[in-house]
Amino acid sequence: MAITDDYLPRFADTVLSDMLQTFKAIYIAGPKWCGKTSTAERQAKSTLYMQDPDTIKSNLKAADTKPSLLLIGEKPRLLDEWQVAPSLWDAVRFAVDKNSERGQYILTGSATVKDGSTMHTGTGRIARMVMRPMSLYESKESSGHVSLKALFESEQDIEGVSSLSIEKLAFVLARGGWPDAVTVKDNRRALNQVYDYVEAVINTDVSKVDEVQRDPERVRALMRSLARNISTQANISTLRADLSGDEESISESTVSSYINAMSKLFVVEDLRAWNPAVRSKTAVRTSPTRHFVDPSIAAAVLRIGPDGLLKDFETFGLLFESLVIRDLRIYSELIDGEIFHYRDKNDLEADAVVQLRDGRWGAVEVKMGSSEIEKAAANLLKLKATVNTEKMNEPSFLMVVTASAYAYRRPDGVYIVPIGCLKN
Repeated sequence: MAITDDYLPRFADTVLSDMLQTFKAIYIAGPKWCGKTSTAERQAKSTLYMQDPDTIKSNLKAADTKPSLLLIGEKPRLLDEWQVAPSLWDAVRFAVDKNSERGQYILTGSATVKDGSTMHTGTGRIARMVMRPMSLYESKESSGHVSLKALFESEQDIEGVSSLSIEKLAFVLARGGWPDAVTVKDNRRALNQVYDYVEAVINTDVSKVDEVQRDPERVRALMRSLARNISTQANISTLRADLSGDEESISESTVSSYINAMSKLFVVEDLRAWNPAVRSKTAVRTSPTRHFVDPSIAAAVLRIGPDGLLKDFETFGLLFESLVIRDLRIYSELIDGEIFHYRDKNDLEADAVVQLRDGRWGAVEVKMGSSEIEKAAANLLKLKATVNTEKMNEPSFLMVVTASAYAYRRPDGVYIVPIGCLKN
């Protein structure tokens, strides 16, 4: 078991432990390099590495002839990158049907398989767990003075101080939450690792995911377009038009297929629209907000590092919003929540709405500078008045997430929280 000394504890450690006590098999899905294997290795008692060059040919042959052979080993057994041999999924499903023991198998995968590659969805047998790059709290760059869970539980005064300077924030955004980059001591090397990740997606992964050959330069051009339109509701036609300077002949159907391939790799992760009950007949817009799974991907494909972000605050602001969305996704899932965005035909919007499974919700605006806080708070209060609270809960909180230093509660009840103070 390859456990390294520089492993930083993850929220996923506790989640996986709980799931192993509840379910017979767990599938950990997420992008390459986000730490799935390292996390799984710490709780597995035997491991099959499907992409090991020394054994991949024999493993594939076994998977093709008798996949149950690959399941032999002490439990929990880790099947790393199982999608290399999709028959493993059906083998696990069949095995757990015959054994009532909990915590038998852990499957990790950084790409979804083609439709029809497996005989069964695994519903009721294989539980799904999503991993993403590390949040700022996990990478020890947020103080954690303000808890998202606590905001849902009661109104409270808050206080806290973020140690993230604007220069440090620019760096952690461009570096991303990738565990290997987080633990590298040399800043230049940490940034270079993200560039290598993006080049692998462009030149190899996006074609391997479904065995459809794609032009790397078109992939690069589309990723640049997505990066330029990050944190916006740009539709396919907008992205295609934006590509005109990079690639003139790409069609909308090709744009869609390329984005779908990147979704299968967990590289892009758009934010769905929230559709609450509202007091008027205001039409709610349903377009998703464009995001990568980590904003460092956008920074890398745009070739804009920390120094460049500090010279281009418009881009910095859009990528900062995406950073906040990344962390809110991680924190909200730990408290049985999901996040959305809201925008109506009158352009009233919230950058994020966190909604729990029991119906409680809170609205979030993201603003880097303190000069924008007043407008953001007013916007949130207007949204609160727009939502029909006779049919829905009152918001548990209204919050402006900033790049500033201090966390506090305003007299109107709106929370001001630096990203460097937030946790689950």
